[in-house]
Amino acid sequence: MAQFKSGERVEVSSNDRGFRGSWYAGTVVRREAKNTNRYVVEYDQLYADESGEKLLQETLDWVQLRPPPPPPEKKVQFKVEDEVEAFYSDGWWEGAIIAEHSGGKFAVFLRGFDEEIVLEEKDLRLPVQWVKGKWEPRFEQVQREKENSNFSKEVMKFTQGMQVEVLTDEDGLKGAWFAATIIEPSGEDKYLIEYKTLRNDDDTEFLREVIRACNIRPCPPEIIVVDGFKVWDAVDAYYNEGWWVGVIAKVLINSNYEVNFIEYDEKTTFNLADLRPHQDWLNGKWVVP
Repeated sequence: MAQFKSGERVEVSSNDRGFRGSWYAGTVVRREAKNTNRYVVEYDQLYADESGEKLLQETLDWVQLRPPPPPPEKKVQFKVEDEVEAFYSDGWWEGAIIAEHSGGKFAVFLRGFDEEIVLEEKDLRLPVQWVKGKWEPRFEQVQREKENSNFSKEVMKFTQGMQVEVLTDEDGLKGAWFAATIIEPSGEDKYLIEYKTLRNDDDTEFLREVIRACNIRPCPPEIIVVDGFKVWDAVDAYYNEGWWVGVIAKVLINSNYEVNFIEYDEKTTFNLADLRPHQDWLNGKWVVP
C-alpha cells in the first residue's frame, strides 16, 4: 500500500465523468486522517472556481495517486501506432499516434475525447504503470522491441465474421470492452460491427455501430488462473455485459474478490468465474502487465 507525505508531488487519476483515463499533476497537502488511506491533494492546473484564483483541492483514495513518472532512459523516437500519453487540457491523456507531421508534430487520437489532435513531441510520453511501489516499463520495452524488429506499421485489418472486442465511447460504458463480430469495412480504418451483448433501443436486435480500428482488438487468449488472484493484480471484471479494467483490492472467502474500478471510484465484489487476468493488445500482440 502506497504511503504519501505532505508536499510530495503526485499524479492523480480522476474519477469525474469526462476525465477518465487522464492523469493530472498535483501536490499532497495532508493525509485525511491518521488511520485512513485517503489524501487531500491540490492540483497544479485545475481551479476551484471560474476566476482561476484558487487551486482545486480534492480528497482522494490512495489508489488514485502515483508519483510522477521518471524520464525515459533515452530519447524516444515516436512512430505511428505508438501508444502514448498526451498532454492536453492540462492533463495527460491516453491515446495513440495515427500520423506524423513535419516539424516534429504528431496527430494523436485521444480516446477520452474521441477526437484527433496535433501535438508537439514534447507533449507526448510513453505510458508506464505504477505497480506495487515501482514503475513497470512494459510499454518502453515494447517500444525498444519494435525498433529492433521488422514491425509492420500497417493498421491491423479485420475480416468479415471475425470475433473481436470493442472499446465503446458511449456514456456510462466508457472504458469497457464488449464482444462483437466484424460485419464489414466502413471507410478508412473503420468497421461496421455487431455487439454480442448490447441491443438497440427497441431491444429488437443486437446493436450495430461503426467503430475505428484503433478501438477494436482480437479476443484475448484465455489464461488459466490456478491459484487465484492477489491484491494489486490487474484484472478484467465481467460487469454490465462487458469487461471492465480493475485492480484486486481485497481477497474474500469462497473465491470472491473486491475489485476497485479506479476510474469510477467504485468497488464491487466478483467471483473468480467473472474475472480474467488483464491483458493489453499492443503492436499486434498480447502483453500481460
